Amino acid sequence: MSEVRLATEPRTTFGKGAARKIRRADRVPAVLYGHGIEPKHFTLPGHDLLLALRTPNVLIRLEGEGIDELALPKGVQRDPIRGFLEHVDLLLVKRGEKVTVDIPVTTTGDIAPGGLFDQQLVSITVEAEATHIPTGVEVDVEGLEVGAVVTAGDLKLPKGTTLVADPETVVLQVTTVPTTAEAEETEGGAETEASAEQAE
Repeated sequence: MSEVRLATEPRTTFGKGAARKIRRADRVPAVLYGHGIEPKHFTLPGHDLLLALRTPNVLIRLEGEGIDELALPKGVQRDPIRGFLEHVDLLLVKRGEKVTVDIPVTTTGDIAPGGLFDQQLVSITVEAEATHIPTGVEVDVEGLEVGAVVTAGDLKLPKGTTLVADPETVVLQVTTVPTTAEAEETEGGAETEASAEQAE
């Protein structure tokens, strides 16, 4: 995994008004913690940070006054309406250190005709070296027939990555396509439950 370098600037003012002023300057308030250090408060360039966060578990090289560290995003706050970044929490990591993260689960191929594809997990929890976190794990579903089940233990994880999630957890499965009658029965049941809740 490549590093994304971001320039930090010291943050000396706090509160909602100060945070709004920081964001108007296209910067984002951030805090770095971990390894027993005192939390470090600073700001990051908004546009560059937004681009970096498009990569899951992106490794960020923080460079600035009194800071030259590697970090992983652990908490991102966005404006619920406009979607801009409001604040980011960063976890300090060291080379060679193992970290627990969630990585995306993607699929390739098409299941056999007559089945219904049901992916129950879009990410899986693994442990990996902080500077070698995989971007995700891919599952080939080509030709899978009704009844096929892929569990977390079936995933082919990259070298150096170990599974943290329960290996028996169902990641995806192929089920039968419901008949029209079954679909109508399911919809009818849902409507009945909704009516009962409204009545309560």
